[in-house]
Amino acid sequence: MTDSAAAQPADQPEERGRSLRRSATLTAAVGAVHAILFVVAFVLLAGVPGPEASDEEILAYYSSPSASVPSMVGLYIMPFAAIAFMWFIVALRMWEAFSVRRENLLFSNLQLVSGILYVAMLSVGAAAQGVLAASAVYASGPIDPVVARQFPLYGSTVIIVFAIRMAAIFVFTTSNIGRRAGVLPRWFAYIGFAVGVFMLLSATLNPVLVLVFPTWLLALSAILLIKARSIPRGARLPATAAGGGMLGRISPDRDDDGQSVRE
Repeated sequence: MTDSAAAQPADQPEERGRSLRRSATLTAAVGAVHAILFVVAFVLLAGVPGPEASDEEILAYYSSPSASVPSMVGLYIMPFAAIAFMWFIVALRMWEAFSVRRENLLFSNLQLVSGILYVAMLSVGAAAQGVLAASAVYASGPIDPVVARQFPLYGSTVIIVFAIRMAAIFVFTTSNIGRRAGVLPRWFAYIGFAVGVFMLLSATLNPVLVLVFPTWLLALSAILLIKARSIPRGARLPATAAGGGMLGRISPDRDDDGQSVRE
């Protein structure tokens, strides 16, 4: 290595990380993208005949190529919603690593596991709701009305009963981590606790329950976007963390309880 290379300033573009403001903005945007895609996909998939439909209605629905199109569109949208959420949760973990001095491993790991299970159950539920529409389009086989009633019910049960409960744990942990790091305002963290309790304890199969989580996530993304816009344009993530991070070291002067550590 030459002396000129050794003397190169550490703040040259190749030695600096990604723009902190851009990373934070992208993370907020991806969270909002998941919420929107999830709602659109769920509404489209919910259009299949339910358990109360007659045999004639079920056979007429699946025998019409145009009737199955919305379900197929929803089935193909849901994986992109899952991908957006995976991106979002990884960015959240990177934010946790660079926002607090001492990581709370319990809440961090619960956040990760609940997010993974949420995505997995969301995918299973969506597949169950759309499998008969896919069969009608690609296999052209006979549709059993009895089976056609059970698959959508199974899919909605997986999403509403299981995936939403995992989302409730994600809401709990994210609200707690955000409050301790000083990233989320306390009032929003407390709202998150209430939302998590509601999602966790609601004993219903009403599809309206599914809308609670994306609504909370949209609000979270809006707060993160506002936070991102307050970051100086010249702020950079450390070069070793250039792969991303929700807010990088947004609060380098706070401990894991959100308290100032400066003298």
